[in-house]
Amino acid sequence: MKKSADEIPSQNSVGNRLGAEKSPYLLQHAGNPVHWWPWCREAFDRARREDKPVFLSIGYATCHWCHVMAEESFADDEVAAFLNTHFIAVKVDREERPDIDALYMNACQLMTGGGGWPLNLLLTADKKPFYAATYMPRNPSRGHPGIIPLLTRIIALWKEDRAKIEENGDLVCRHLREFEGPKEAASALSDEPLHIALRNYSKDFDPGNGGFGGAPKFPLALNLMLLLRLHQRYGDKNALAMVSTTLARIRAGGIYDQLGFGIHRYAVDGAWRIPHFEKMLYDQALFAITCMETYQATGDAACAAMAAETLAYAKTSLRHPGGAFYCGEDADSEGAEGTFYLWDKEEILALLGGAEGERFCRLMGVSAGGNFDGRNILYRAEAWPLPDQERDFLEDCRKKLLEYRSRRVRPFLDDKILTSWNGLMIAALAKAGAVLGEAGYIETARQAADFILTHLYDQEKSRLLRRWREGDAAIPGFLEDYSFFCWGLIELYMACLEPLYLDKALSLTLEMSTLFGDGEGGFFDTGSDGETILTRGRHLQDGALPAGNSAAVYNLLRLGELAGHREMAAEGTRAVSRL
Repeated sequence: MKKSADEIPSQNSVGNRLGAEKSPYLLQHAGNPVHWWPWCREAFDRARREDKPVFLSIGYATCHWCHVMAEESFADDEVAAFLNTHFIAVKVDREERPDIDALYMNACQLMTGGGGWPLNLLLTADKKPFYAATYMPRNPSRGHPGIIPLLTRIIALWKEDRAKIEENGDLVCRHLREFEGPKEAASALSDEPLHIALRNYSKDFDPGNGGFGGAPKFPLALNLMLLLRLHQRYGDKNALAMVSTTLARIRAGGIYDQLGFGIHRYAVDGAWRIPHFEKMLYDQALFAITCMETYQATGDAACAAMAAETLAYAKTSLRHPGGAFYCGEDADSEGAEGTFYLWDKEEILALLGGAEGERFCRLMGVSAGGNFDGRNILYRAEAWPLPDQERDFLEDCRKKLLEYRSRRVRPFLDDKILTSWNGLMIAALAKAGAVLGEAGYIETARQAADFILTHLYDQEKSRLLRRWREGDAAIPGFLEDYSFFCWGLIELYMACLEPLYLDKALSLTLEMSTLFGDGEGGFFDTGSDGETILTRGRHLQDGALPAGNSAAVYNLLRLGELAGHREMAAEGTRAVSRL
């Protein structure tokens, strides 16, 4: 059975204030002996009164290394006693509060040159960061110092040289403001950045395995979408070949769930065979869109099948009964990473029979010694595409193994609903319905959109909200909530031609411009009515997710064309010139 957040122990330790929260990640820490606070003014007021630094820890419910640190450090009584004595400890779910996460991730990268989750920082009561780290083990491990000796040295500095700490915090804040500031002036639009991008992609492309660079490898669907547009714009066959090769290698690899479908978050190797096992909603949506657009460009039915399989996983495993979609599934189950997805060769032989089992193992890279900690991740080891006979055989085996796997303990489900990520899934479903001519996808997209409009829009305040769980909608939406959801509404309108969805996209985009516009052609990440933490944030670089600014510009330009809204088209053009 799939576990939901309701099954997380939420008994508070004395002083732990997370038990009343809705975030599954915060509830995972509600039983810690650490006296956690949620992010709130009261925590920082207390830090000021007691003259203590704030220990800020940021993560998310499906994060493997967050679980590791929680078990090693935050569940340890001695670590907890040290934190409780010397710090005000604050926990943040990065998916609920992307503004906090983005700000302090930038700070971590400025201070250390790297980043990741769990993300841990030390702040002054004014929220200025002066120290940052990721994984902090109980005892020295994997090149990381033990958490207590490390924090002991910092507490000594806090008491003996506060001026130095304040100086460091001020310096980081100054760099953060410079980092997030707009360009000084608009620039003329030209194709040169596109040509540079194409040259860089070609330089970094891995022709043998697909993707770009070495391990670890992320699908980075947005890179592939850009290459598809470069192919369309310039007729560059190499751009299209890079996309097709990458998708084919991903489909054959362990990063793609060969039994239940859906894509894992990334591969730790260069050949896409060994995944980090989290499955995130946004990855499913963006990967499905990429596959569908590649099908449009090539006519390759395998790409349409990948999109359909990925959406089938999302509908089966990530869908709320009301029609919206949950955030994702964990990497861990039964206390270890990937357990749900791993196989012993003997297990497969027993299920499929000796001859058929050996044939399946040969095709899917299964060995007695295993390819991951003594067990096996399934991937297609033979050249692809396979003959029809082999494909039919693998499909028959897939169904048998999937039925058996369904009886295992399933990874933890993060069952909160985010407006932004649902917007991406609505876009994927609507596009699939339009391209494949299947009304079922469009109906699923419509149900998700209606859920957001019904449950995550505050009519009284005319405000889109970010998170819904167990009947509770909260947190004023960020730029990405408006821009991603409007992206989905635009795709849905184009698929079904119902004026309601175009009208909602237009009205929400106008709200977005009012709430987030910076007066200079760009957008802040946080609304004018939201909490400003050091800065309002302004992120322009796409990553695993699109930047809120880039999605906003995309919507403005499309709505300008679809609705004949010249002001929106002009606003989109101005924004592009300042990116």
